[in-house]
Parts: sequence; structure tokens; C-alpha cells
Amino acid sequence: MEYIPLAGLGLVLIATLVLPFSVKKIEEELELFLLIMGITAVTISGVWSKNLVIEALKEPLLISATVLVMGFLLKFFRKDIIKLTKNILKRTKPEIFIFFVVLILGMISSFITAIVAGILLSEIITIMKFNRDYEIRLTVLACLSIGLGAALTPVGEPLSTIVVSKLKAPPHNADFFYMFKEFAVWIIPGTFIVSIISAIGASKQRSVELTLSEDASDTYKDYAVRAAKVYMFVAALVLLGAGINPLMSELITKLKPEILYWINIISATLDNATLAASEIVPALSERQITFIIMGLLTSGIFLIPGNIPNIICASKLNIKSKEWAKYGIAYGTPVMIIYFIFLYFLA
Repeated sequence: MEYIPLAGLGLVLIATLVLPFSVKKIEEELELFLLIMGITAVTISGVWSKNLVIEALKEPLLISATVLVMGFLLKFFRKDIIKLTKNILKRTKPEIFIFFVVLILGMISSFITAIVAGILLSEIITIMKFNRDYEIRLTVLACLSIGLGAALTPVGEPLSTIVVSKLKAPPHNADFFYMFKEFAVWIIPGTFIVSIISAIGASKQRSVELTLSEDASDTYKDYAVRAAKVYMFVAALVLLGAGINPLMSELITKLKPEILYWINIISATLDNATLAASEIVPALSERQITFIIMGLLTSGIFLIPGNIPNIICASKLNIKSKEWAKYGIAYGTPVMIIYFIFLYFLA
């Protein structure tokens, strides 16, 4: 690819990373901004096609429909969920409750999907009454737990589906349990530790005023608007991923596993499934695959676009880009460093 288009894609990527934190209007209209960036990236790359347009229109349907249907179901069962949650909180310490919420959602997300786990998390957060700052921190860490756990089966998230599909032939012979067999040793301990960190200091953060959201039921219009925003967000990521892919191909495919791990921090702003599709090939060694996948999964905590649960919870709980990044970067950086050290010596 010529240098001028590559430079243009580089500028798009930089704008995507920087502008949501420096321009308030962009932060407020993040979905529209990302859609514009996606269209720009695809135009610069010259990869417009009928199939891409169909994919951008089709890919968000399941996610947005799930958000809408689950919203209606949660509205119907909201009183029961509130009663159950409050009863559990009365009978257990907040630390214990939060530990198990984060751990269980992380572990079952590979079966109920990361989408549903994210919706359940956001609903539980609206019921709990903790300090707003703590609830943002809790949401960020819980979404990391969900993002990690969902990767254990192809049901949980698209990244796993793509990896298993691309590695089903020899020499890897990937089957339904491939991700669990190869990555459970890295993911399950990580989810457990994240759950512990999430629960630390919860008792001191109880609040009746400075909470992340009021304990009130959304209207049907709220659910429809949220589903529409999620649709736009995912469509934007599809286009952005396709447009940036030539830049990724030029840079990533030539790098060593250890460097790939850190390069994949780019998945904080791009769809990690798209990156996996462009990076994972049967010729890779197990070590290379491990570094790539764990880099994609751990960096999902940094920014809102990093994971589907992030997008859902940020939309539902009105968490802004700066608020998310404050904890995403603070916790994501040591998480990536610690994982890298263990991967480097043990993978």
C-alpha cells in the first residue's frame, strides 16, 4: 500500500484515539464520530464493496436486537431483580456480593454471550448504591472480566468464533473447546483476580446520592434509543476495522509475537474480532497465537470501544469517554504488563 493512504489511515487512527477525550461535542456524539471515522478510513483504503456495506448493516443487528429485547425483559422483571439484589446485599457484605457478581458474569459470559452479561451487569449497577466514582471503576473491571471470560467458547463473542474458524484445519485442529483448552489457564486466574480487585473497599463506598444512576426504570423509548446507538457504534467499528485493516496488514504481520502483544493495544479502539481475522492464520505457532489473543483481550479495558460490554454499559450508565479511560488506563496498563511477563516466560 502507498505511503500517502497509510499516512491518512494513521491520522484517522490518531483522531479516533485523541478527539473523544479533547472535544466535548465528540465525546457526547461518540457513535456518530466513530461512524464518520469508519467511513473515512474505508474511503482512504479504497475497500468499499457491496459485501462490506451489507456486513456493516447486518453485523450490528444481533447485538442491537439483543440489547432491545433484554431491555424489555429486564423492564418486565425489574422489580424482582431489585428485590433479589437488595435482599442479597442485606445478607452479605458488599465485597462478597461484588466479588461473585464480577466472577460469575465473567465465567458465564462464554455461554450467555458477552452482550447479555453486559446488559445484566449494567442493570445490577443501577440497583446498587455506591459512590459514582467507585461504580465506574467497578463497571470497567467487570467488563474486563466479561471480555476475558467470553473468549472461552465461540458462543461468547465473535473473536473466538473467528479464531476457531481460521484454525480448524491442521496443525491446530481447533474445535469448540479450543479456546478453553488453550486459554483457560490464562483467563480464569485473571478473571478471579479482577473480581477480587473489584470488591476491594466496597463497604466504604456506599452512597445514596452520588451514584452512577438512579434506581428508576427506563422507558421503552430509552431502550429503543440505546439499541439504535449500539447499532451505530457496532456498524462504525465494522467500517473502521475494515478501513484500518490495510494499515494493520502492513505493520502487524511482520512483527514478532512479543511486539504483536503490545501493538494489539489498538483493539482499545477497534473491533478485536476484525483484528483477529487479519492476524490469525494457521501458519502461526501456538506461542504467537497466545500473544496475539491475550493482547487483544487485555487491551479491551482501556477505552469504551474496546469491548461490546463496554459499549453497552457505557451507553446504559451514561459513562463518558474520559471517565472510562481514567480507570481503563489505570488498571489496563498493569494488567497488560503482568500478563506480558507471565506470557513471556511461560507461554
